[in-house]
Amino acid sequence: MHKLGLLGKNISYSFSRAYFKNKFESERITDWSYENFDIDHIEAFATILKNTPNLKGLNVTTPYKLAVIPYLDQLDKQAQEIGAVNTIRVTGDGKLVGYNTDCYGFEKSIAPLLNSNHNSALILGTGGASKAIAYGLKHLGIPYKYVSRTASNHVSYTYDDLTETIIKQHFIIINCTPLGTFPNVKACPDIPYGGITENHVLYDLIYNPNETSFLRKGKEHGATICNGLKMLELQAEKSWSIWNLD
Repeated sequence: MHKLGLLGKNISYSFSRAYFKNKFESERITDWSYENFDIDHIEAFATILKNTPNLKGLNVTTPYKLAVIPYLDQLDKQAQEIGAVNTIRVTGDGKLVGYNTDCYGFEKSIAPLLNSNHNSALILGTGGASKAIAYGLKHLGIPYKYVSRTASNHVSYTYDDLTETIIKQHFIIINCTPLGTFPNVKACPDIPYGGITENHVLYDLIYNPNETSFLRKGKEHGATICNGLKMLELQAEKSWSIWNLD
């Protein structure tokens, strides 16, 4: 039995385990299994590797997309450039190779929503997930700016800096923060939503709930909205293809 799993913290809700369980059942795949590896500290990763025979790969979620990198033997080119890993392949000789399939899922899911007006973006949040989003936007040829609670060298705006005029200058707004995730569904990024128009695309990496407060506020102003479910499905299938490289 080939084993796969999700590495994360507080991940009982996880998309990945249910997705692969359904995939294996529907496609009659009987020689693979998928489980959650819910750990409080990244140091426990070594124990998982030691105690999980026939481990072929892992997905990695918050908060370990950056923290897991020192434990890996190699990064593919994309993961190295992004600086975050969400997929690990265990090679035939036991090497751990890190990949990032979030960027693939994001690009493929947002591209059909874009037109020539969508020529600049705001990325809300600066965590591990935002790095893959930035890479995807760069690959699509779309300039972007980071928004965060605190100023830093690579943050263009704090939330206090944002005005309706700034919002109107960026027709793509992507929420990479956890604000609005179940059960805190009333929370949302503190941006001036009055600047959003029918020309905007609001994209939320959150998929539970299906329509976050961030997306609902965008829809109320006529924006095109998209949650993170399609991105997750696409990145999961990309991960599956990586685990089957051998």
